[in-house]
Amino acid sequence: MNRFERQPQAAVEAEVEYRDGDFRVRRPGAFVRCAVTGEPIPLDELRYWNVDLQEAYSSTDAKLIRIGVSFPKKS
Repeated sequence: MNRFERQPQAAVEAEVEYRDGDFRVRRPGAFVRCAVTGEPIPLDELRYWNVDLQEAYSSTDAKLIRIGVSFPKKS
């Protein structure tokens, strides 16, 4: 996103094109949804995505779950 794009509208989901190292807002909005958890991710907090799958992730754990990494169970 760059400074010339419009400001997001409150409570509207954005449409985003994920690129290597950045993303482009195709339809303005305030958030995108995590592909794993479904939780909303504010655009200014979006840090993790997959260019090939064009998906956003809320955390590194969500991204690892998506690619099939399992976590050990806590005791």
